[in-house]
Amino acid sequence: MSGVFTPELLDRCISCGFCLPACPTYGLTGVEASSPRGRINLMRALETGVLPEDDPTVLEESSFCLGCRACEPVCPAGVRYGALLEEWRDHMWRRRRRPWRLKALLWAVDRPSRVRALGLPRRHAHATRRARGGPHLMLGCFERALYPEVSRSASRLAPELSVPSVQGCCGALHAHNGELERGNALARELGEALPGSIVTTAGGCAAHLAGVLGRERVRELSQWLADRGDAEPPGVSRSPRQRIGLQDSCHLRNGLGVYVEPRELLARVGDYVELPSAAVCCGAAGTYSILRPDDSARVLNRHLDEIADADLDVLAVLNPGCYRQLEQGVRRRRLRTRVMHLAEVLVGTTGAAPGP
Repeated sequence: MSGVFTPELLDRCISCGFCLPACPTYGLTGVEASSPRGRINLMRALETGVLPEDDPTVLEESSFCLGCRACEPVCPAGVRYGALLEEWRDHMWRRRRRPWRLKALLWAVDRPSRVRALGLPRRHAHATRRARGGPHLMLGCFERALYPEVSRSASRLAPELSVPSVQGCCGALHAHNGELERGNALARELGEALPGSIVTTAGGCAAHLAGVLGRERVRELSQWLADRGDAEPPGVSRSPRQRIGLQDSCHLRNGLGVYVEPRELLARVGDYVELPSAAVCCGAAGTYSILRPDDSARVLNRHLDEIADADLDVLAVLNPGCYRQLEQGVRRRRLRTRVMHLAEVLVGTTGAAPGP
């Protein structure tokens, strides 16, 4: 079955195995097929017709993969595994194979009017007049509904950012879940609605937008604050120092190489504690925690153990999916640690601790 994958992407893998230790699902199972190298071999078998598309292992592994892209930074051949996974799911998850929960999520963010409706019940950052050429703050889709304080905090940290009301989804959700063409189209539409620089508080959105619009147009919030070069961004709170950890956004770290900036910012406002698995996927992985909750929880458990051992006051996150995943996990464990977005930490936003 040729034509599923871009040949240049598929041919780059040399099956060296450097990716295996970096892969969370391989770490869980020790099964070759559940590693990037093994999955690329499955892709090749599908492409050449050795395996049919309804082969149970092909179906399972296209879904079991977290899509965290941790294999990319350690790959000596420069394999763009994330792009291969998007092409794989674009083929495998069409029509009847797409879970109904995923269909509902994609429908909810497929039109700007629906995305804006998500934020109506909550008070996200106040919309301001669109500045020609930017810079603009991207509100996000589900983030504006679940965590409206994030965009409000970002506006305090970077008041120079305009917040246009006419903005929809960036398309990352579609691109990562079997609708690659639609995901790229939504990114281009957002780029037209927000001309010039776009600043986002979601690492996954940043990586997707940068891939479609170009890195020169897209900045994640910590990048923007670091690029601005302030000794201290406006709005930063001078509260008593706390023990603060960080959970990296997988796509931000592995796709864009951004991980130093948030650590430097957090070290200014607290005693930064590097968790051993900070760079490892927390199991949220976009829709993964919704579609495969049991596997997601298995990935998360290691992180919760480390958070408990570190006795953190605050765990900072850089992506709404990670926010939801870790917040729920901390609450289940009855830990005293508060999960907060980087922007909230920097402005000193307070909230009730989810502990006992």
